[in-house]
Amino acid sequence: MSKKLVKFKESGFYNIRGKATDVKGLEFPLIEDWKKGADLTGYVTVDGSYQAGFPTRNIRVKCDQNAFSLIDPSKAAAKAEETDEQIIERLRKRFDILEDMTQATKEGTVRAMIVTGPPGVGKSFGVEKTLNKEDLFNVMGQRKPKYEVVKGAMSAIGLYCKLYEFADKGNVVVFDDCDSVLLDDLSLNILKAALDSSTKRTIHWNTDSSKLRAEGVPGSFEFKAGAIFITNIKFENVRSKKLQDHLAALESRCHYIDLQMDTEREKVLRIEQIVKDGMLDTYDFQNGEAEEVVGFINDQKKKLRELSLRTVLKIADLRKSFPGNWKEMAEVTVMKTGRYAA
Repeated sequence: MSKKLVKFKESGFYNIRGKATDVKGLEFPLIEDWKKGADLTGYVTVDGSYQAGFPTRNIRVKCDQNAFSLIDPSKAAAKAEETDEQIIERLRKRFDILEDMTQATKEGTVRAMIVTGPPGVGKSFGVEKTLNKEDLFNVMGQRKPKYEVVKGAMSAIGLYCKLYEFADKGNVVVFDDCDSVLLDDLSLNILKAALDSSTKRTIHWNTDSSKLRAEGVPGSFEFKAGAIFITNIKFENVRSKKLQDHLAALESRCHYIDLQMDTEREKVLRIEQIVKDGMLDTYDFQNGEAEEVVGFINDQKKKLRELSLRTVLKIADLRKSFPGNWKEMAEVTVMKTGRYAA
């Protein structure tokens, strides 16, 4: 195998389960240099096992001839020299900053924040934990919470109504994997108005709407609250030039936190850290079962369907409920099989 690493500075694509996955910004060991296939489409052959979520074999990434560059071996070596302890501390600091920034958004010091990172690493947990703590007295007093987590799809007019509902100062609207509001022109324009840097942020809906009339929502209002966007999308990987411009305008209005947890090693170390911090305490493991769960995940990380905190809980459930054959059950329920195990 070649010791050279290539970094994709422009878009390149590999199909995972029929879906074109962009590798822009990722690094892979080079197996074979760029060439054209029979259909005249260019590709470069790399070692997919270097990045989590890709097959553990050589893969062909479709790309232009100038889409990637060779990485200086000395720089690659310097990156590899980061110790486990340094990675854990780096990740801990980023999640501490995430909670501090959530607090600042709640207080109004920060207007908005975008949090990006791979699925299942605890992005939502840190945000909701902080907001729940701040909202404790409202819950105890049976008053309406001052924040809401919005998941799933949302239309532009639905976004407008939700922002109106939580428009008062001290409120926070959290969009958790609600990527439809980030990928729709009209929704993005509404968000840009809501998060504008001007002293007074007024949002307008200039089209007649029976929904607004029925719900008593005015055609314009001042938005004084905060917003948090939790997403798996890397803004720089969006291909549409039009959307890139919109997202850049939104990003300029928000603080942007990339949790920088893209490799298998980083995800496993994050899992180890969270388990040590008490993630599995409610399972009342007494004889090293939590360590067994983490060890199993580390050993089988390339075969898991998803290397995430959700997978930790699934395996912990099996370890608790089926102590005699939990590993066999995990192999069937959380690991890739057949052609997907490659």
